[in-house]
Amino acid sequence: MSRIGKKPVEIPKGVTVTLSDDTISVKGPKGQLSIASNRLVSVEQRDGKLVFQPNDGSKPARAAHGLMRALCANMVHGVSKGFERVLEINGVGYRAEVSGSKLVLQLGYSHPIEYALPDGVSAKVEKTTIVLSGIDKQVLGQTAANVRGFRPPEPYKGKGIKYQEEQILRKVGKAAG
Repeated sequence: MSRIGKKPVEIPKGVTVTLSDDTISVKGPKGQLSIASNRLVSVEQRDGKLVFQPNDGSKPARAAHGLMRALCANMVHGVSKGFERVLEINGVGYRAEVSGSKLVLQLGYSHPIEYALPDGVSAKVEKTTIVLSGIDKQVLGQTAANVRGFRPPEPYKGKGIKYQEEQILRKVGKAAG
């Protein structure tokens, strides 16, 4: 049995969870999310908590047990507090700005890159940092990875877009002969 799956998910005030046969819906102050429930895992709502149990002892049921708990915990956290990813831009002349629902990046290419932000993700730009925020952790992470992919950090000078907590392994350049 999954150690993560054993932990119940606390439901904070202002968040409502609706369980049906094939979906789990979570509604809170920041929005609403839903996920298809797995037939191998049973979900119950008791005393303001979500409790997960595998339906049998098979390996797929045990694997889905922890997964369903983690996905539901992310939904509850997303609709109550939201998620945030911070990206840093390093490089001379590299900059970003938000225009409407598009992120416009100038990253040393001959043209600016216009990236349309997906629904539910918003961006703020403060000097050399891009702050992406949203309620769906998966969509937010994919958006941050897409933005980082336009100019990943290079190992010699560290120029590019990196996550705030990311550490770039630097290489030594050519030695003078």
